[in-house]
Amino acid sequence: MNCSLLSLSPQHHRPTTQTFPQDLYAVLREMTHSLCQLKEDMELLQRETKEQVTQLKDEVDKLKQQLQVRQVAFSAALTAGGQIVTLGPFPEDTTLVYKHVPTNIGNAYNSNTGVFTAPVRGVYYFEWTIGTYGRGNHGAGAWLVKNSENVFMAWERQERGFMSASKAVALLLEVGDVVCVRLVANGSNMAYDDGSNHTTFSGHLLFPM
Repeated sequence: MNCSLLSLSPQHHRPTTQTFPQDLYAVLREMTHSLCQLKEDMELLQRETKEQVTQLKDEVDKLKQQLQVRQVAFSAALTAGGQIVTLGPFPEDTTLVYKHVPTNIGNAYNSNTGVFTAPVRGVYYFEWTIGTYGRGNHGAGAWLVKNSENVFMAWERQERGFMSASKAVALLLEVGDVVCVRLVANGSNMAYDDGSNHTTFSGHLLFPM
């Protein structure tokens, strides 16, 4: 037998070793802590983002509400559907209730009472027209009234035939101020309307203040 075959080189006698981290469990604990911290940070970020989105939505809703408040305009006529209406004369000034309301942006005009209520402080522009037929001594006259104050009167009088009177005014109103049109108390003063809508009341917000 060849002894050389049984001889081993010195490297075959070296012990086999494997390399491991100095403390595998410490590394795992550090990784676990890092993952938990990352999870907490992500949850915190999600909560903050949700809160910011909620706040932003609330601000947008408030801006929409403010914009809607600042969008105020209405137009109304005494009657609708081609009806013929004659009102008056009355022994005292009487609020005209305009039932036909094609435009009422902001819902500041009340078709049940004939009264406009200012939803925001600002300058408003109003126009009103009153029509009637002159039959001997009939006239057409109507006050624009702010709260209880008569502001301007639209007035016309003639012996016969159809007649109308119109006026316009800009008013500074506070929140809750009311504006309406009142038929003037007079033994011959009347308001007439039909499908052509001769007797009307309109207004809109020029700008808030």
